[in-house]
Amino acid sequence: MATGKGGVVMSLEALAEQVKRDLELLGFGGPGWVPAREHGGDRVFDVVIVGGGQCGLGIAFGLLRERITNILVIDENPEGFEGPWVTYARMVTLRTPKHLTSIDLGVPSLTFRAWLEAQAGPEAWEKLDKIPRGDWMAYLRWYRRVLNLPVVNETKLTLIEPLGGGLHRLHLEGAGAPAKTLTARKVVLATGIQGGGAWHVPAMIAESLPKHLYAHSSEPIDFAALRGKRIGILGGGASAFDNAQHALAEGAAEAHVFVRRKTLPRINPIRQMERSGLIERYAALRDADKYAVMVHFFRHNQPPTNDTFARAAAYAGFRLHLGAPCEAVRPEDGGVDVMTPQGRFRVDYLIVCTGLVSDPALRPELRLVEPHILRWRDVYRAPAEIADPIIDGHPYMTPGFSFQSRDEEGRERLRGIFAFNYGALISNGITASALSGMKYGIPRIVSAIADELFLDERETILGRYYAYDEPEFTGLDDGWNGGESVAGTSGIA
Repeated sequence: MATGKGGVVMSLEALAEQVKRDLELLGFGGPGWVPAREHGGDRVFDVVIVGGGQCGLGIAFGLLRERITNILVIDENPEGFEGPWVTYARMVTLRTPKHLTSIDLGVPSLTFRAWLEAQAGPEAWEKLDKIPRGDWMAYLRWYRRVLNLPVVNETKLTLIEPLGGGLHRLHLEGAGAPAKTLTARKVVLATGIQGGGAWHVPAMIAESLPKHLYAHSSEPIDFAALRGKRIGILGGGASAFDNAQHALAEGAAEAHVFVRRKTLPRINPIRQMERSGLIERYAALRDADKYAVMVHFFRHNQPPTNDTFARAAAYAGFRLHLGAPCEAVRPEDGGVDVMTPQGRFRVDYLIVCTGLVSDPALRPELRLVEPHILRWRDVYRAPAEIADPIIDGHPYMTPGFSFQSRDEEGRERLRGIFAFNYGALISNGITASALSGMKYGIPRIVSAIADELFLDERETILGRYYAYDEPEFTGLDDGWNGGESVAGTSGIA
């Protein structure tokens, strides 16, 4: 609880009441309009959202605003540990500017700012530079709770099985799974940065080192066991410096960051996207422009934030090696020898910050439908000077984030499967992969889902429309005696 401007006492309880009132003013709620369906005597969910992090929660809220109420969100993690924020993310703060909104969907009382000020007053917002990572997770937990979103945790999707007729059987496992299978009409893969493919570990690492000597940055790492050790970090993106400063803060003696580039990236293309209209209007671009935009994006990458770099560089054990791509590694005397053009370096442990590969073929839950998924290489051939096989392997998706089929057989099997994750990057820009894009991407996928459900039930909905005969005008039933007609008169004496 805090005292805000004008001496008004605020609290999360009061904010929850404000959210309730704001939603009431916006006409939130009411009966769902999608006709109920069963399959084999079992309930059919209209939408199952896979992933209970920020994207999944925002989409669930968006669907409820559309009065699509027969929905469920599943997440494989324990409650409160969805997404990367308190698992493998190691930055101190978010990289996104604090003023950019995302999953509030235009409701001021649902913003992070409102949540923060309710607890610490407006002054806390004014003093804030970037949003602390832990505070963002706490906000997401509150968002889920205050909206009473239907999320079940410790439930992992293992397979999407098309049933025909616009239905999919979802195979589940985990301690929290409500059943071994669920049936859904629409499936949304709100599965985050890794949900479009898999984290990438270069073959020379995986084939040369025993697993106890390295980890990908996405994995759990026992930093306590690395106190006093020399840590090698491969990669020059923002996550490399996140891990460097985190390792040093946890007591590592040295953190060596090996960067392929001769200079660190300095510009962040996302900042220009945010102010130029490129995020919200990206889907309207022609394929050639989309491809070129993403080639440029990948070439620049995101630099570390100034504060993250400063934190890492402040430690005596920080070592930055530019123009030092890793050419080979080998285990040696309980550690790792890292070979670079600058020489050989001995470290005790290696953290691999080499990102991910987006490819539906890497997702086991898609194995029954993946052969049908249209890729960028199927529809567009980039000029040789910018052609990129990684981009070519991305799914070629609709503006509404659904997969498209490369053959007639796959049309029905893929219908109703949406991917709101990093796999949508080339087709739809950063609207599903960055906080600054979600305010534009979530309404689009919600609208696309609603449209599909409506068209799926077109005959039923239109039939009910044509059959509707509930009287609204009752003036003739109120004792009116049929007085003198004044038709044709002006009413002027």
